Amino acid sequence: MTARLADIATQAGVSEATVSRVLNGKPGVAAATRESVLAALDVLGYERPVRLRRRSAGLVGLITPELENPIFPALAQVIGQALTRQGYTPVLATQTPGGSTEDELTEMLVDRGVSGIIFVSGLHADTSADMQRYEQLRAQGVPFVLVNGFSPKVQAPFISPDDRAAMRLAVTHLVALGHQRIGLAVGPKRFVPVLRKIEGFHATMGEQLDLPAAGVEELIQHSLYTLEGGQAAATALMERGCTAVVCASDMMALGAIRAARRMGREVPRDLSVVGYDDSPLIAFTDPPLTTIRQPVTAMGQAAVRTLLEEIGGTPAPHSEFVFMPELVVRGSTASGPGPGPSPV
Repeated sequence: MTARLADIATQAGVSEATVSRVLNGKPGVAAATRESVLAALDVLGYERPVRLRRRSAGLVGLITPELENPIFPALAQVIGQALTRQGYTPVLATQTPGGSTEDELTEMLVDRGVSGIIFVSGLHADTSADMQRYEQLRAQGVPFVLVNGFSPKVQAPFISPDDRAAMRLAVTHLVALGHQRIGLAVGPKRFVPVLRKIEGFHATMGEQLDLPAAGVEELIQHSLYTLEGGQAAATALMERGCTAVVCASDMMALGAIRAARRMGREVPRDLSVVGYDDSPLIAFTDPPLTTIRQPVTAMGQAAVRTLLEEIGGTPAPHSEFVFMPELVVRGSTASGPGPGPSPV
């Protein structure tokens, strides 16, 4: 017990006496200090005493399309932690090919009396989907927030990264390195984030390289948000003479690197690759991936804050909260064949 107290005290940055007061439910400990001790318990893997376990303020559903793309577990973790801090219990519901659909998962969560639902990259992002499902959910009195993908047909708050700005950051970086044949590997055209990336790509390629719309269009390749999808898209773009490829996800970017190697090319010497997301562990790939960082923490926390306002009866307006991404330059981009600077 003494060893455990010492471990917890060291982790929390407080005295053993303070840890003892918290564990025994004694008064006279500041709320922030108490939270630090409880966090230390969790980090070290100790079970909380029964008296210190939170009573759930209710369940909140989180629906994601899948968990193979690391960006979805990263968002789920931020959202789950933010909900737990507010006393809610997150319930993660994931779609799988051939498994439950978004509608079935929504019905399951509603049947279990959830206080609200956060949808990440759901059907709201698909321009071909029927948005009436969300109006029916609203009619049932279930608060919800939608992440990644805006629709003017849905009366709800949206949380999104600025996809147009992301393309401006990526293309401007590659043009500064001397690249002129820059390709874009994206997902299916019916998705709102894809359409926005294409808009940003068109605008920046036109401004930076004075390319006409038709010239830009032939540099865009649609595929799947997978390693295999990125490989196929990058192969097609390299065959069209691209010396750099901007990918719509880090998984696609890893596929682009594999495509280059299979064609006997080196990254970044022969092909510069930019990813999108800055997923966990992506800085440790070979080469470390230059990517556009989604503001995952800020977006996840905003989604929870907005949902709790909806649950509390002060709903946010039907609007979109847009978060600025960030370019993270690593080792997968370097000077192109044009008059660029030395490799970055």
